[in-house]
This record gives sequence, structure tokens and C-alpha cells, in this order.
Amino acid sequence: MTRLDRMALSLVVEPGDPRLTTLLAEHEPGRVLAVVRGDRTLPGARVPDAWRERAGDLDLALETTRARAAASGLRWVCPGDRGWPERLGDLDHVEPLHGSGGSPLGLWLRGRGELDATTERSVAVVGARDCTTYGAECASDLGADLADDGWTVVSGAAYGIDGCAHRGALAMDRPTVAVLACGADVDYPRSHATLLGRIAEDGLVVSEQAPGQTPIRSRFLSRNRIIAALSIGTVVVEAAVRSGSLNTLHWADQLGRVTMALPGPVTSKASGGAHAAVREGRAVLVTSGADVVEEVGGLGADESAEVVRQTEFDLLAPAVRSTLDGLDWREPLSAAAVAARVRLTEGQVRVSLGDLEGRGLVRREAAGWVLERRADVDRHA
Repeated sequence: MTRLDRMALSLVVEPGDPRLTTLLAEHEPGRVLAVVRGDRTLPGARVPDAWRERAGDLDLALETTRARAAASGLRWVCPGDRGWPERLGDLDHVEPLHGSGGSPLGLWLRGRGELDATTERSVAVVGARDCTTYGAECASDLGADLADDGWTVVSGAAYGIDGCAHRGALAMDRPTVAVLACGADVDYPRSHATLLGRIAEDGLVVSEQAPGQTPIRSRFLSRNRIIAALSIGTVVVEAAVRSGSLNTLHWADQLGRVTMALPGPVTSKASGGAHAAVREGRAVLVTSGADVVEEVGGLGADESAEVVRQTEFDLLAPAVRSTLDGLDWREPLSAAAVAARVRLTEGQVRVSLGDLEGRGLVRREAAGWVLERRADVDRHA
């Protein structure tokens, strides 16, 4: 009965209520539920009156919830079930924040995947709803890069950075996970109905709120702890000083997860919170998906530093490079003039010019030699 007991408790206790976490640390869910229903007492344990009131029609609420879940294709998973991510249990060992804390009683899922497998290698990408074009592009690129490298993007499906990160992952045909502050069957925001549908096809839409529940401010803050706990690390792409996405970063920090921030222009107020997190040592500065993978992958991650490719100029002999430097795009120069410019012998310059001409980098004209094309660009670009 533990699964049903947990589901029943989730209908009478606001998810994330730290008072329940305290009770569950000492008592099984069934015993706590019995106290809430008024069927028994627990010495020294006080159950809030609001819980008892909501338990008055609990049987009907359970029946309605299960029927709605079935109609919407939702399933309930909780600790002990196959697919339950054990790292969510870390939430029981950190202090509450803004009146919310503790691991979830269970989660409602929309989608076919297993939550633990889907989030085994996952990164939370969060940020401002009212993001800039710069932030939107960065979030999309980050989501795509992480997905392409085999990491699952976890976010909140909100406007702005969240939605862009999800779309970036979907563009690579990879699963992504959306954690909602409302029921997993509720498309919020409404204009993201198509996006949420796509996420559910290959990834998962997740919520600890019962089916049909609407979002309120406190539920967004409570939801953030789930995003942080599911992921190995959290990246804030764009956040003002008072941005709610910094709440997710705080949860990640408290949980011992990797905390990262992607910088914006130094003049951008939209990135003020991200910059402050870096400055105060609460987040590592990252600029790309490769940087993020290096941070969250630890010692087993591939080297993420961008490989600086050699250009054709880098492969030239020193005298040949000097000769090339001495030439002009418009003014033809003789071998003697080039030699005087770069302080080589005329013989060295003539040999070098022959090499450069063979490479198609210079051409001979009646009045002398001129540059034909650039050598200092990526040979593989």
C-alpha cells in the first residue's frame, strides 16, 4: 500500500512541505496518513489542521486523480519503483528554502521513458523568462550541444531560456525533461502545448503536483528543487539579480551539484545575477556545451577545451611565413623589395615566393608579386 499511501499524502499535503519531511524521517507514509485521516495518533507528532481538512474527501480525490491520470496518460512513480532516481533522496539532507524542502513523495510522469535512465547524465539549463535574443541563442546552442554529446537537458518548459534549451535538445532528436509547477497533464504556459507534446514523445514531462493542479508562485520555487536534484549540474544562462532561476542554482549548490553560469554582456542587466554568482564563487563560468561537459563529467569527461586547428600559415617554414608577411594585396613588390622589408636575403625570398606560388597564396604580375588568398584561416573550415 505504500505507493497508494504516498499518492494519498501528496493530495492532502502541499508538495515540498518540510513538515512532512520531518514526519517521514521517523514514520512510514501509511502511519502518517492514518494520523491525517484521524484513524490513529503519533506521540509527539502534530499534524496541521489543513491536512486533516483536505483528508475529509480523500477517497473521492484519489478516485478522481487516478481517473484523470489514466485519461491523460500519466503514471505515478515513487521511491522503490523501477525508474525512480535515487539522487532525489539528497533533498532530505539539505535545509528547506523559501518554505520548501524534502524529497518528493512521488512524481507524475507523461512520456514513455524511465526517469532514472533519462536523467542519469543530465544537466539543468535554466534562466530568465524575459530573455534577450543573445540569451535565447545561447540557450538553444547549449541545449543542442549537450544533447549531441549524450546529455539530457532538464528545465522547466517556461518562456525564454527554458523553452529554448528544450528546443535545442529536440533539434538534435534527443530526449529532454520538463519539470512543471502544475499537473503534468496541464500545458503551461498554454502556448507551449506543442513543445510539451514533443517533449513527452521522446522524453518526459514531470511534476510532483497532482493531475489538473494549476501553477502558483510557491510551486515554481518548490519545483526548482526537483530540477536541481534530478541533474548532475545546473547552468544559468541568463538571470537578473532577482531572477527565480537563481533559486535553482541555490538548490544545486546546497545539494553539492555542479553550479555554472554563462556570462552575458557586461552591460546587460539581464545577466546581472549570473555575473554575481560567478563573482561570488557560487558558479563556475562556462561559455559552451564543451565547458559544461568538462565540469559535470569530472575526470571521466573528454577534454573539452576547444582544439585550435592549425592554419596553412602555421605550417609554412619561417622564411616562407616572413616572405608572405612582406607582401601586399594591391601593390606589386619585387623580390628585392620584399627582402628589404622582412630582412631576408633576396635568394631566400625568391625560393619562398616559388613555394607560395605553388600553394596558390601569391601570384606574379608584371610589376612584381601580390597576395592571392589568405593563409591564416582554418584549413578545415
